[in-house]
Amino acid sequence: MRAALRNQSAEMLPTGVQWCTVGEINESTDWKAALGQVSSVVHLAARVHQMRESSSDALRQYRRVNAAGTITLAAAAAAAGVRRLVFASSVKVNGEQTALGHSFSESDAPRPTDPYAISKWEAEQELWQIAKDTGLEVVVLRAPLVYGPEVRANFLRLLQLVRLGVPLPFGSVKNARSVLFLGNFADAISWCLKAPKAAGETFLLSDGEDISTPELLRAIAVSMGRPARLLPVPTGLLRFLSGLLEMCAELSRLTDSLTLDSSKIQEVLGWHPPYTLHEGLRLTTRWYAQQATL
Repeated sequence: MRAALRNQSAEMLPTGVQWCTVGEINESTDWKAALGQVSSVVHLAARVHQMRESSSDALRQYRRVNAAGTITLAAAAAAAGVRRLVFASSVKVNGEQTALGHSFSESDAPRPTDPYAISKWEAEQELWQIAKDTGLEVVVLRAPLVYGPEVRANFLRLLQLVRLGVPLPFGSVKNARSVLFLGNFADAISWCLKAPKAAGETFLLSDGEDISTPELLRAIAVSMGRPARLLPVPTGLLRFLSGLLEMCAELSRLTDSLTLDSSKIQEVLGWHPPYTLHEGLRLTTRWYAQQATL
């Protein structure tokens, strides 16, 4: 196994894993050192959501990394004789939200809206063309929010707020979200690297259980042995206040529904999540508790 890193920080890699540095990921990345004697590639790297976007042309920056960078890798992989490439995409390719009771599936027409999602969708389309032209076996995995040890961004902030006992105004929220534990993601990738039937497929992934924001916060609190302090603030008031604070996107991730149907990968490959949602949450909060006491 070989890891391709943007820089020389390899502290988090398991012992014995080979690694090489490829620098910034874009249309000019040189992948030769990473692809020598490699039969399969898992492409996880991406430019992800920026809480405070600094670029005046955000779409161009996302395209350079997520679309052009992916296509450069895929072309180099095909030229090097790589058999299969598994691409980590996003459920945001399908859209930003679902109605309660409806879940996205692989058959739904893509409706990406923000620069990140658009760049992922463009990468997917180019990958299928490369697969057609070269014979490279491509598998696309669209994931929702991924959580687990080493989680960052919004999920980490929720862990911090619950641990501190901060009252949170989400007691009246009625939504449903699909999430994906890191261990389940890794297991699904392993299956997609090996299963002959995975080639040429797009799969939506999740823990197989949907959860509302209040339920998620209560589950985190139980795992931490702390009370969940949820205030029943009307959702309409939350939306009004988030507009004043220019935090509409952040609030929508906590109040809107976004669920997906992950039955296709179960039917085609026979894959099932090895961890339940609550097992994943326990492992995540255990990791966070250990970090918080250091």
